[in-house]
Amino acid sequence: MPNHVVGDFDSINQEILKFYKNNSEITFHKLNSKKDNTDTDIALNLAINLNSSEILILGALGKRMDHALANIHILKEPLDKEIPCYLIDEYNKIYLTKKNLTLYKNKTYGKYISLIPMTTEVEGLTLEGFKYSLKDAILPIGKSLGISNEIEEDVANIQIKKGILIIIESRD
Repeated sequence: MPNHVVGDFDSINQEILKFYKNNSEITFHKLNSKKDNTDTDIALNLAINLNSSEILILGALGKRMDHALANIHILKEPLDKEIPCYLIDEYNKIYLTKKNLTLYKNKTYGKYISLIPMTTEVEGLTLEGFKYSLKDAILPIGKSLGISNEIEEDVANIQIKKGILIIIESRD
């Protein structure tokens, strides 16, 4: 159950909206539909301003690719503030990193791990414990090198020297 519900609610099922409006435990934030930022961006900033220690964003990867891409890009603000933030749907868990990262095979969201540069390039990329390893590689934007890798060991390490990675843990 959410603590806050944020949006202009122009595309929500009215029964769901009524449920949230009638719940006294939920703080309701009705936004004007004419605004510069998306509902998700405004909700994310609210979570940051409420000093959240972790942010999970559900329902942000739907049918609209423009919104999905924007929602991936807005993950940079919590990354810069060192707040773990994830976009999650039935098939994907998406987050950003600019630091070394350890993944555990039995704890990943899905079988496939894709690494996509958010910056022009990611330098010094080393992958250990993966089906396809890399050693001090450059992952440039516009290439598909980091797509659909798999963790082979119990523990996998991602090391980067410079840049920001979009990490997508996926399942079919």
